[in-house]
Amino acid sequence: MINPVKTIGCFLAALTLFSCTDEIDAVNPPASSTISISETLPVLYIDTENNEPIVSKEVYLNASYHLDPMGAEGIDALGSKAAPLPMQIRGRGHSSWKGPKKPYKIKLGKKTALIGMPKNKHWALLKPTEDTVAGLQLGKLMGMEWTPSFRPVEVVLNGDYIGLYFLTETIRIDENRVNIYEQQDKETNPDLIKGGWLVEVDNYRDESQITIPENNRWNLTLRYHSPEDLSDAQLEWLTNEFKAINAAIYSSDKTSTEWEEYIDVESMARFFILQEVMDNPDGFHGSFYLHKDLADNAKWVAGPIWDLVCYNREKTDYTFRMKVHYGITPHWIGDIIRYDSFCKSVKAVWEEVYPNRLNEIFDYIDDIVLPLDAAWRNDCERWDEDSSQTAQLRADRIKNALRRNIEWFDEHLPVSKYASLSIISEAEKNTPIRVFNLQGICIGEYDNKDKAISNLQKGLYIINNKKVIIK
Repeated sequence: MINPVKTIGCFLAALTLFSCTDEIDAVNPPASSTISISETLPVLYIDTENNEPIVSKEVYLNASYHLDPMGAEGIDALGSKAAPLPMQIRGRGHSSWKGPKKPYKIKLGKKTALIGMPKNKHWALLKPTEDTVAGLQLGKLMGMEWTPSFRPVEVVLNGDYIGLYFLTETIRIDENRVNIYEQQDKETNPDLIKGGWLVEVDNYRDESQITIPENNRWNLTLRYHSPEDLSDAQLEWLTNEFKAINAAIYSSDKTSTEWEEYIDVESMARFFILQEVMDNPDGFHGSFYLHKDLADNAKWVAGPIWDLVCYNREKTDYTFRMKVHYGITPHWIGDIIRYDSFCKSVKAVWEEVYPNRLNEIFDYIDDIVLPLDAAWRNDCERWDEDSSQTAQLRADRIKNALRRNIEWFDEHLPVSKYASLSIISEAEKNTPIRVFNLQGICIGEYDNKDKAISNLQKGLYIINNKKVIIK
């Protein structure tokens, strides 16, 4: 496993190196392995038709599978070597597909409950990380409407042991997943076009996308997952809808409530908190899902969450603000955080989940990660990765990062830039003060406000627990 980098600069450098070097591995995969399964986890056996290699992310191959519980309590076997079950498989992912160890998308012959997860045909096999363990469980603890579940498995593909994976529910409209009305492809009825949408703000080129100017610096690219094949009416509605949302969010009047007519504020607050607690570089940048039901007064709901990683740095600012300095676009949040209604919702959600509910994450990480030690060691050997990264080290790393991030966020809840503004009065000028920026970071200590005023540029600050304007 490639460990998340400790700084954003290193993170971007690592991504560049990863993209260049692993392109070769994608074309020339490693030879078959002689490494054995660890016998500590269920094993998923997959065989493609005629042992054909999986080289496409678009075209499914016919295949068969069977699941051996390996004695795990409460897990049923599915199929057998002699009588496997039908399925299809293809590649998935973007940068992750370029690595030597591939992620996969699988489609079973019929809806099936896998390892205690609800029935569905559609699943993903993802490279396991402790970040995924933490992020997906945090989604559940945060009370998101729905968060994918996963189960660790070892995988044998065409007789080749390919290591430890997380068998994961994929994001799609379904009664057991994103449980909303499912709009039909090529719909033209204007009453039915208004809901049943599952879309993703992303940073990759795709055919199923619309792009609109977000501001004068970058565009907003939106991929539509459901429906998949749009009529002209659907395309026009979706484009106009997000132009209107974007205009409302970027309103110069930050006391406006227009954006709340489109977006569920509480869901956005939960999504924001989770991204900051994880310190996730892709939050509001990629894999940023939104969905909308077909119902009276239905709004766009932020989520489900997907593809979460952790910078593992000393957190000194909101993640989305740090990303701007490195050329990563954080969509919308830079303006949403300036609305008082959003900040109040963040505070209310935080008081709901902190500290008791969030503290549950630490035992959960140990419960899931520590039993994976043997399988992870085999996985490292299989893919020639650092075997010194034991399960205990992985668990400790993500727990330490989360503790640090949770503590920082608790001390830096966002405060609206435009709420309760006051002008510095003459009577206040001789009181010793500390000055904070609008993200709650102390930027200076002064004997009195006169000294602060002489050193501060014009703008908005928090001084003596009040928001003030320096004119």
